[in-house]
Amino acid sequence: MARLADYFVLVAFGPHPRGSGEGQGHILQRFPEKDWEDNPFPQGIELFCQPSGWQLCPERSPPTFFVAVLTDINSERHYCACLTFWEPVEPTQEAVCTEDAAGREEEADEGGPVRLPPAAAVPPGQLFAPKTLVLVSRLDHAEVFRNSLGLIYTIHVEGLNVGLENVVGNLLTCIIPLAGGSQLDSVEDGVRTISLGAGDRQVIQTPLTDSLPISRCSVALLFRQLGIANVLSLFCAALTEHKVLFLSRSYQRLSDACRGLLALLFPLRYSFTYVPILPAQLLEVLSTPTPFVIGVNAAFQAETQELLDVIVADLDGGTVTVPECVHIPALPEPLHSQTHSVLSMVLDPELDLADLAFPPPTVSTSSLKMQDKELRAVFLRLFAQLLQGYRWCLHMVRIHPEPVIRFHKAAFLGQRGLVEDDFLMKVLEGMAFAGFVSERGVPYRPTDLFDELVAHEVARMRADENHPQRVLSHVKELAEQLYKNENPYPAVAMHKVQRPGEASHLRRAPRPFPRLDEGTVQWIVDQATAKMQGAPPAVKAERRTTVPSGPPMTAILERSSGLHGNSARRLEVVRNCISYVFEGKMLEAKKLLPAVLRALKGRAARRCLAQELHLHVQQNRAVLDHQQFDFVVRMMNCCLQDCTSLDEHGIAAALLPLVTAFCRKLSPGVTQFAYSCVQEHVVWSTPQFWEAMFYGDVQTHIRALYLEPAEDRDPAQQVGEAPAEDERSALDVASEQRRLWPTLSREKQQELVQKEESTVFSQAIHYANRMSYLLLPLDTSKSRLLRERAGLGDPESASNSLLTSSMAGSVAESYDTESGFEDAETCDVAGAVVRFINRFVDKVCTESGVTSDHLKGLHVMVPDIVQMHIETLEAVYRESKRLPPIQKPKLLRPRLLPGEECVLDGLRVYLLPDGREEGVGGSVGGPALLPAEGAVFLTTYRVIFTGMPTDPLVGEQVVVRSLPVAALTKEKRISVQNPVDQLLQDGLQLRSCTFQLLKMAFDEEVGSDSAELFRKQLHKLRYPPDVRDTFAFTLGSAHTPGQPPRATKGKGPSLRTLSRNLMKNAKKTMGRQYVTRKKYHPPSWEHRGQPPPEDQEDAISVSEELEPSTLTPSSALKPSDRMTMSSLVERACCRDYQRLGLGTLSSSLSRAKSEPFRISPVNRMYAICRSYPGLLIVPQSVQDNALQRVSRCYRQNRFPVVCWRSGRSKAVLLRSGGLHGKGVVGLFKAQNAPSPGQSQADSSSLEQEKYLQAVVSSMPRFADASGRNTLSGFSSVHMGGHGKWGSVRASGRSGVLGGDVGSRLAAPQANGAPPDPGFLRPQRAALYIIGDKAQLKGVRPDPLQQWELVPIEVFEARQVKTSFKKLLKACVPGCPAAEPSSAFLRSLEDSEWLTQIHKLLQVSVLVVELLDSGSSVLVSLEDGWDITTQVVSLVQLLSDPFYRTLEGFRLLVEKEWLSFGHRFSHRGAHTLAGQSSGFTPVFLQFLDCVHQVHLQFPMEFEFSPFYLKFLGYHHVSRRFRTFLLDSDYERIELGLLYEEKGERRGQQACRSVWEYVDRLSKRTPVFYNYMYAPEDTEVLRPYSNVSNLKVWDFYTEESLAEGPPYDWELAQGPPEPPEEERLDGGAPQSRRRVVWPCYDSRPRAQPDAISRLLEELQRLETELGRPPERWKDTWDRVKATQRLEGRPDGRGTPSSLLVSSVPHHRRSLGVYLQEGPVGSTLSLSLDSDQSSGSTASGSRQAARRSTSTLYSQFQTAESENRSHEGTLYKKGAFMKPWKARWFVLDKTKHQLRYYDHRVDTECKGIIDLAEVEAVAPGTPTMGAPKTVDEKAFFDVKTTRRVYNFCAQDVPSAQQWVDQIQGCLSDA
Repeated sequence: MARLADYFVLVAFGPHPRGSGEGQGHILQRFPEKDWEDNPFPQGIELFCQPSGWQLCPERSPPTFFVAVLTDINSERHYCACLTFWEPVEPTQEAVCTEDAAGREEEADEGGPVRLPPAAAVPPGQLFAPKTLVLVSRLDHAEVFRNSLGLIYTIHVEGLNVGLENVVGNLLTCIIPLAGGSQLDSVEDGVRTISLGAGDRQVIQTPLTDSLPISRCSVALLFRQLGIANVLSLFCAALTEHKVLFLSRSYQRLSDACRGLLALLFPLRYSFTYVPILPAQLLEVLSTPTPFVIGVNAAFQAETQELLDVIVADLDGGTVTVPECVHIPALPEPLHSQTHSVLSMVLDPELDLADLAFPPPTVSTSSLKMQDKELRAVFLRLFAQLLQGYRWCLHMVRIHPEPVIRFHKAAFLGQRGLVEDDFLMKVLEGMAFAGFVSERGVPYRPTDLFDELVAHEVARMRADENHPQRVLSHVKELAEQLYKNENPYPAVAMHKVQRPGEASHLRRAPRPFPRLDEGTVQWIVDQATAKMQGAPPAVKAERRTTVPSGPPMTAILERSSGLHGNSARRLEVVRNCISYVFEGKMLEAKKLLPAVLRALKGRAARRCLAQELHLHVQQNRAVLDHQQFDFVVRMMNCCLQDCTSLDEHGIAAALLPLVTAFCRKLSPGVTQFAYSCVQEHVVWSTPQFWEAMFYGDVQTHIRALYLEPAEDRDPAQQVGEAPAEDERSALDVASEQRRLWPTLSREKQQELVQKEESTVFSQAIHYANRMSYLLLPLDTSKSRLLRERAGLGDPESASNSLLTSSMAGSVAESYDTESGFEDAETCDVAGAVVRFINRFVDKVCTESGVTSDHLKGLHVMVPDIVQMHIETLEAVYRESKRLPPIQKPKLLRPRLLPGEECVLDGLRVYLLPDGREEGVGGSVGGPALLPAEGAVFLTTYRVIFTGMPTDPLVGEQVVVRSLPVAALTKEKRISVQNPVDQLLQDGLQLRSCTFQLLKMAFDEEVGSDSAELFRKQLHKLRYPPDVRDTFAFTLGSAHTPGQPPRATKGKGPSLRTLSRNLMKNAKKTMGRQYVTRKKYHPPSWEHRGQPPPEDQEDAISVSEELEPSTLTPSSALKPSDRMTMSSLVERACCRDYQRLGLGTLSSSLSRAKSEPFRISPVNRMYAICRSYPGLLIVPQSVQDNALQRVSRCYRQNRFPVVCWRSGRSKAVLLRSGGLHGKGVVGLFKAQNAPSPGQSQADSSSLEQEKYLQAVVSSMPRFADASGRNTLSGFSSVHMGGHGKWGSVRASGRSGVLGGDVGSRLAAPQANGAPPDPGFLRPQRAALYIIGDKAQLKGVRPDPLQQWELVPIEVFEARQVKTSFKKLLKACVPGCPAAEPSSAFLRSLEDSEWLTQIHKLLQVSVLVVELLDSGSSVLVSLEDGWDITTQVVSLVQLLSDPFYRTLEGFRLLVEKEWLSFGHRFSHRGAHTLAGQSSGFTPVFLQFLDCVHQVHLQFPMEFEFSPFYLKFLGYHHVSRRFRTFLLDSDYERIELGLLYEEKGERRGQQACRSVWEYVDRLSKRTPVFYNYMYAPEDTEVLRPYSNVSNLKVWDFYTEESLAEGPPYDWELAQGPPEPPEEERLDGGAPQSRRRVVWPCYDSRPRAQPDAISRLLEELQRLETELGRPPERWKDTWDRVKATQRLEGRPDGRGTPSSLLVSSVPHHRRSLGVYLQEGPVGSTLSLSLDSDQSSGSTASGSRQAARRSTSTLYSQFQTAESENRSHEGTLYKKGAFMKPWKARWFVLDKTKHQLRYYDHRVDTECKGIIDLAEVEAVAPGTPTMGAPKTVDEKAFFDVKTTRRVYNFCAQDVPSAQQWVDQIQGCLSDA
């Protein structure tokens, strides 16, 4: 029984002590005046009576009522019911409170509207003061309080004849029963009728179960005010411990909303700050850091604005505001959507009927109270679904004297499948759930509705999920029970309470509320107390039972585990592998291991592994041999690597006993256990894991204490697993023990408590041991493990590790770090482990009630345990080092080039798959070659990996991947998982600009110092201090790096002399015009081999063997000049100038006037321009001395020189560097600007103008004067949307063409197609200057000049660099993308590489057009050595067929790239100095452009695409000296330029790439293009749109069989023996082989030069509708015509081969060859017996195979070995039908083959003639062809079976029989 009310208080308005206008409440009277012993008087009531503050009012307000809640220090709630009314202020009070309180807010009761009758006269200026009656109670009976206080007020107002003291006294002495009406004997006990002695009667019903909250209508009101979504988010916010603030103008609504929210949280109790009505004076409480649920009057909304982390619910406005920084996790799906839909069904039952054609007339809606219970029922079901099976995860740690229970959170989350769920995670970690576990975890206690629901109704809820009506009926059933709990006896609810009359508050009250007589009230209270003491105490008999556990857990949402759905097959593989290991069948186990490691990604397979391993442990020990031990440890590591730190699926828990069971003997007395090899996992360093394990084990042992011995079966019960029927769970045992506890004697109780305590204690010792096993590293001397784990190591090693595999790291995070883990530096492994274990022991022992003595003992014991274990480990570590290493595959030595030396021998590594999917099978197919196990070698030239795939099923394939050291662009340290045992290893990722990527993980045997040495050596080789230390120089020479090579004997003055003299002369010549030189004396013979004396500094040495040159220097030159000249004349440029007829080398006196241009030796000493060649083509009319001045106007002194002349239009192409500002202004300024005197700048500008004028005048005039000014005179036909320049301007992101000339040229095709050759009319400028837009800004070309500016915006070298980096990442990504194909295309587009190529081609085609139409062009961009070189070279390639030959292309590269000073060393970052500038592939970009043109014009180039790839690879590889250094000047300085000719070496390593190409071409025609059939006058105009460009396969293709195929000596596989040489005795071997796209170089395995073309032609024929001809027929026809014409074999042959089918507009024929290094070892001789001299000089071996072989290989089924062929019907094997097949009798191979049809290449079967016994006439059988003569049947009998054949007619049958017989007799 309990008091209905504890205190009655009268609170009135009083002035503020500090005299401010605000008043304050003070207590006039309180009853009883003494505090109750069990319940002291709550403080601060006066604040809560008027939460908005005590204020006077100018008019009477109606009385108000609300209930405030105060929480005391013991978390007990006190309900304060406050009824407030207003009384006129007495004059004394009024005088004090002068403040006019008008306009203050009044609190309105939420009842109906108040109608005011004519008010009683209120004197003007009269004020009213509030007075409050307060009832304080611990019970929540708001209606009873309202009625009781209302009665007291009524008696006062209406002046009833009832003593107020009696009423108050009765109220304070009223006793009512506690909750639990159902447990009482009669209705009278559950229902109490009370009367306060004023003729009133009230019925109080107590709820049946006090654990269920009472909500009245509050939940329904909350939903009405806020709506479903808002209430759900408030519900989640309160559960996940966020701050919730309610705002409303009504206090009653605030308390209802708070009550409603808490009712929804049942069965969890809200344990944080709960203040439904917060007074204004306490608003600062809102900034508390702890969570809360608080209500505040909406008047104070402004004060709540600055709260950043509070969720505000405005009840009046119906909104919930969640701040940005607050994330409320939502309910897990599908519970969220299910709850939402059920709530809407409850709140809006008409929703489902809204669309019905004939809706029912009325829908029964529940009353508000009933709806309230239905809404609560929905949330009750939600909790039952969320927490279903929670009792299976409870650990009984102690039973006596009080139960101690822990919840295994990780197991619960794991088994519910909600590991990732944010909401449930937060709920389980919250305070409310901790309270839930301690309150509801108890196994023996009274149960309530929730216990029933979670135990028995779960299956029903799961079944009802998809049936809304069944769900609704379940909700209604639950609602009935909740309603019955609140209103157990609805029939007796009869109240009779007087109320005041209408508007009574407006009547003049007879008097203020009287002061009550304390004595009377106290007397009534004392009387009642005395009576109560006499009565026997009412004991509430609780009905306690064992709480039902319910069914075991299931996942909330059965998620399919996707990739690793653990089929029975997978588990079978795991079981088989383990049984093989323990049976010692190691080879079998090894084969299965990769599959097992893949399967172990799945949870079921990991469980299966643990169970299987358990079976092999006897008496807690299993001794294995080394190999078995290794296998078991690898599988365990694989299992554990996917365990999170919480171990939700209990895998680590299952393996924990096993890691201390499996061991191997290292030597007598030294045993190594598995735990020393599986320590690197994060789970072992997680305190929560150890706690859960500890409590689980304690529960098992405690359970065993109380079970009868017979019952105690298997203590290793896994958490969450339902026990067998006859086994009682630990909770059942505990429940039984709690029931018996009160009946036990004191001694027995003591004994049980002691037993339990010592059980816990012994487990704590056991766990201290276990933890030391798993936390102490095997090599305790090394602090590495600990430091890495702690994350305190050097940031480099720790930062990029994927997971901190560690104990100390998480130690520091998980516990307080007061002990400071900073001292890990001192390598105190033991200390760290001891601290970790001590913290654990402290926590679990305090929670489990271990005595303090035992705890102290443990603390003493732990350091000893750790120390002992360290000593054991030292011996194990020492012995394990002596073990022979596991048999690893033998290291495969790579093949090296002649002269290539190994710098670092093989370091064992794993080559890991990167982002390219080829090596791992992927979409391309083929086996998983990667990861591969092998070694990485560093040589002077390359980084080479050789090894074999780790997957044993791939077979013995050798995997090779290599890259030239010089091509390395990025080296990055990575931390990766070793593919074999999944441990984290250090790794290295190397990316090269030849598009190779090596992603390696070092084997554990490779120490970090070895790896570091590898990196340092690699860096040293990649960036040598001097270019002479590169491989091309050191190759084959013994000199020390950095020293100049010694000159060889008998060569004239040394090479160094030449360079030194040239240097000195160049220095003298700079800035001077005339230099007097000493006469040249050839040195005497004895001086030849040594450096010349100092006084000979001007001597110039010349190589002895000179090629005869037609350009003979005239006698006017001095002898020394002549010697220099003859060397210069040999250069490629001169040979080319001579070919182009661009002039001769002559003095100005004897100048041939007819020649417009001449070769000027002005730069022979490299004095004018260091980066230009020695001889330059300049206009005839310009003197040498003027050139020096002209050069000053240009960047790097690179003045305009002619580099090519069109043979047809005689227009010339010039190149130069960009203009300096001064030159531009001087040249192009408007002419009327007055000149301020002849400064030097002006004079050089003048020279420049003269120079350009000379260029213009040296060209033949095509245009008359009138049409010279611009390019504007186009016919209107060609004026497209935007001009030709415009199309350049509008294309791509990187570059734009200037707008001022944009309208002058029109583009006939806007899609990047080649323009019509006639689009330029003769009216045009004589010279176009293509310059950088930035330089030519604001320049107005003068119309009278004959040149015109074309400003274009080009990309810079740094943009090329950035673009290339992105291209490299796109083509060789470091890690796999989610969608490889789209990711590749996306990154390709981001790189803008193709846009730049488009830009280059577009500008080049434009220049080609201009030149072709007769205008000359000067390309003057940037410094004149990057983009200028690209454009100029492309223009010459497109315009002049000579440059499309092998010889011509070489000449083009030597002239434009090498002689004109493209900075190869700088752009390729060849030395240490260039390291910072990075790699900029300008030359590669040019080659890519050539490749694009090659694709569009495959018949115009003499060289194959492989040639371009070869140059692309070797221009960065530094294998040859050709592409080293930045200019001819530097090459001369190093003595490189002429030595190639002077030194005739034998078979030494080639130093020049051209020499190598020549040598290789003599052996194999790999660089030749078979389709070369040029049209001599053809000017190529390729399409340049990005859509027409293809990604060069140089960037993407890779073969793992032998690495890059560009070092020919290395790339030749084993030679195949010819067919004839094979032994006849063996079975016939097929020439077929499997080709894997990423492993074999496909072009090498299947020479493919022509098959692709034939396919293309076939496709074209079908498109054109022509009947496809058989290739053999075409071939024979061509051969016949060839013989008739009697043409000798020559280079044109292939064109005659294709003449019948190739259309002439080859531009549109998009033939793309898949061509590779060997693609061309086939010679195309037309007669199969002749060898072809056409393809390459001396390619004898090329004619090995006849052409028919070539064709059969690709297209038809014919072969050189076809003796007889034709169609035969063949009867299939038993019960199969007859089928027509194409049969081939092969006498050479002695076999009869058959195919599906004549052109089928795939043989369907072979009958070996060696097995044939007889050939006999046959008879037709069932199903044979009907129309055929019987004599056409014959049988072939072999040793295996009889074949039935049928020919088409009798003669052919006879022929077949004769042929086969003949074949047999031959044999």
